[in-house]
Amino acid sequence: MKKVLLSSVFLGIAFVSSYNSVAQSKYRTGNTAKPAPQQNTTTPPTNPATQQQTAPKTTGNSRYVNANNKAGTGTVKTNADTTIKNNNNTTPPVTGSSRYRPGNNTAVPTTTDNNATNNTASGATASGNVTINYDTTIQGGFDVKPEISLRNNYAVDRSRAGKDRKPLEYEDIREDDAIFSTFVWREIDGREKINQAFMYPGKDDNGDQRFFSIILSAIKNDSVVAFSSENDRFTKPLTVSDVMNMVGGKLEPVDVVDPVTGITERTITKKPMFSPDSVYTFRIKEQVLFDKESSRLFTRIIGIAPIAKQVVAGKSVPRVLFWVYYPDMRKTLTKFEVYNPKNFSSRMTWEELFEGRFFSSYITKTSLNNPSDLTLAAMIKDPLFRLLEGENLKQKIFNFEQDLWAY
Repeated sequence: MKKVLLSSVFLGIAFVSSYNSVAQSKYRTGNTAKPAPQQNTTTPPTNPATQQQTAPKTTGNSRYVNANNKAGTGTVKTNADTTIKNNNNTTPPVTGSSRYRPGNNTAVPTTTDNNATNNTASGATASGNVTINYDTTIQGGFDVKPEISLRNNYAVDRSRAGKDRKPLEYEDIREDDAIFSTFVWREIDGREKINQAFMYPGKDDNGDQRFFSIILSAIKNDSVVAFSSENDRFTKPLTVSDVMNMVGGKLEPVDVVDPVTGITERTITKKPMFSPDSVYTFRIKEQVLFDKESSRLFTRIIGIAPIAKQVVAGKSVPRVLFWVYYPDMRKTLTKFEVYNPKNFSSRMTWEELFEGRFFSSYITKTSLNNPSDLTLAAMIKDPLFRLLEGENLKQKIFNFEQDLWAY
């Protein structure tokens, strides 16, 4: 009987020592418990419920603790993984390139633009994972640089086409020889069929072929000075930035979510105040004079002003943007060719179009019998009678020239 009791005591001691050896296994590193592989011994199987209750609590620093304990066996305490999140516990903005975000666009440049400062104060600041990108180009085709063709875009060599063109000099007219002179203001409507070349949106090596884009190109690239629209006498010059701000509008923030990374990017860009297709009316100031020395009636264009259609209080209102001096524009107009729907090889330049009067227009104001200096719209309310009065003014000028001849 004593031998049986001693054997049972020895078996209990062996069970306890084997359990401790499992707990202090050499395969356990740090504070993470990893049980040793079980062997076929005489140790009796344990109850799973008992294992769940007696499993030791593990507090480790490994990032794989959550993955190993997804089954929920025991209470596992893990520390925060500092390799994924920053000190603010927020996901840092992703830098790099994707189809929706060009590379190196997360850097916020310093700027002294008042418009940018005002927009930043009104909510255009980065918060959380929102990055800011500044795009100072004017969207909508106003400030887009022309794309140069890397290969010959024509079947013939036109590499020197237009480079050697120069406008012809005007004939000198003495003031004493001008026995008749009057000023006429006209407007060209690009929606008319004969004037569709003014709205041709084609692209060329020198940029957009709309006439309004040609005027902007002359201001930016050929040092043509624009003047304020306060009057048509060219009294107040405007800078290039003034003209581009007038065309491009103010800086406005636009939030764009990158579908690849899910990062919200706030782009501060200039939205155009109007579409380039809305500038289809051009006002022309010209002087008609008769030279008695050559017995000719000359028509000299003095200035050109683009008119934009802007929506104010739900109504489309025309607005004169600025004036440009036409003699300064002639050099630029010789570089651009007019769209020809019949034959692309026989195109004229814009300077030839204006000098040859290949456009349709209607008179809006004249200095003939106008002591109050009023437009036809101010004197005649009916638009039909207004057009008829403009035709009468054309006929008066034509009759003056014809009456000077004696047959």
